[in-house]
Amino acid sequence: MKSLFNTEVHQEIIKRIETLNEETKPNWGKMSVGQMVWHCQGPLNIILKKNDYGMKPSWFAKVFFKKSLYNDKPWSKGLPTAKFLKTKELKSLVEEKATLVSLLNELHTHKDKKEWDPHPAFGEFTAAQWGQMQYKHLDHHLRQFGV
Repeated sequence: MKSLFNTEVHQEIIKRIETLNEETKPNWGKMSVGQMVWHCQGPLNIILKKNDYGMKPSWFAKVFFKKSLYNDKPWSKGLPTAKFLKTKELKSLVEEKATLVSLLNELHTHKDKKEWDPHPAFGEFTAAQWGQMQYKHLDHHLRQFGV
């Protein structure tokens, strides 16, 4: 599984994000491209300790969903989105892309960090798992928009 802590993978994801434009349409789902880019900032805000969105530990999430966050199996199309990572507001793609790239660059500065705080809902992850799940989430949504 690829990881955002790998420099080449980090650069690949940013290049894919940069190809998005206002005309980019989803292959599935209801989000606009601006909403999707805004949505993708949420997990990065969590790992960077900028916002925990009021999440609480969840034994259900740990038992039934946690491993799917970082394994090699791609996520299915149309998975439900957590309410706090949804918006009905139109989002400026230019502004949201800049914020997302900034968060990605900030995360990448932590690529050699060994100890990470637990996820507010899923608990402990290794450094490798943190990098893998961040990649997997972004890859899922970039594939959703064909990039």
